[in-house]
Amino acid sequence: MLFFEIALLLLAGFVSGAVNAVAGGGTFLTFGALTLVGLPPITANATSSIAQLPGYVTSTLAYTRELKVIGRTALPFLLVSAIGGLLGALLLLALDNPQFRAMVPWLLIAATGLFAAGPRIARALRARQLHAPRPLAWVIQFVVAIYGGFFGAGMGIMMLASLGLTEGEDFHRLNAIKTLLSVVIAIIAIAVFVKGGVIAWSEAAVMIAATALGGYSGVAAARRFPQSYVRGFVIAVGLFLTVYYVVTG
Repeated sequence: MLFFEIALLLLAGFVSGAVNAVAGGGTFLTFGALTLVGLPPITANATSSIAQLPGYVTSTLAYTRELKVIGRTALPFLLVSAIGGLLGALLLLALDNPQFRAMVPWLLIAATGLFAAGPRIARALRARQLHAPRPLAWVIQFVVAIYGGFFGAGMGIMMLASLGLTEGEDFHRLNAIKTLLSVVIAIIAIAVFVKGGVIAWSEAAVMIAATALGGYSGVAAARRFPQSYVRGFVIAVGLFLTVYYVVTG
C-alpha cells in the first residue's frame, strides 16, 4: 500500500469508530475508503465487515447490564440473526464483482435514504405506539440479518425500527439488543468471507486498529458536534459514494 492509501484507511477507520459511537453509519466510511484505494467491491464490503467488528464488540460489552436483564428474550433474535447473516454472506459470494458492483449504487442510495429517515421512523413508531407479535419481529429480523450479511450499511437503523415494534421504547434496551445481534451477524458473515478468501488482510489490519482507536478516543471529540451534523456528514458520504459508483460504472 502507498502512504496515501494507508493514511486514508487510518483516517476513515478512526472517524468511522467515532461516528458509530455517536450516530451510526460508519460502514459508509470504511466501505468508501476501501473502494477508493482500489479494492474490488466484494472485497471492500467483506473487509469493511471486519473493520466494523471491534466497535460492535465494545458497544456490546458496554451494555452488559442491560443484556443480563434481557436474558432469554434475545435468544430467538440471535438464532434468526445467525441464520440470516449466513445466508446473506453466502448470497454475496454467489455473485461476481461486476454483478455486485451493478447493485452497489442502489444499495447505497437505499441505505443512505434509510439512514437519513431513521430519526423520523423512530419518532413515528413511538407516536403511533405500534406493536407486533414477537414471531413477526423474528421474521423481520431474519430479513434484516440477510441484508446485514450481504451489505450491512444502514442495518442498525433497520434493527432499531423493527425491534421497537416488540421490545418497547427504552433506547438502551433496543440498542443493547441491536449491538449484540450486530456482533452475531458480523462474526457469521466474516467467517464466510474468510473461508471464501475475499478479505484484504493488510487493509483490514490498518482499519481495525484505527476503528478501535476512533471508537475509544474519538467519541469525546465527536460528541462536541450536534448529532445532526454527524448524521449530515454520513449522509453526504453515502451520496458521494453513490455518485462515484454511478459515474465510474
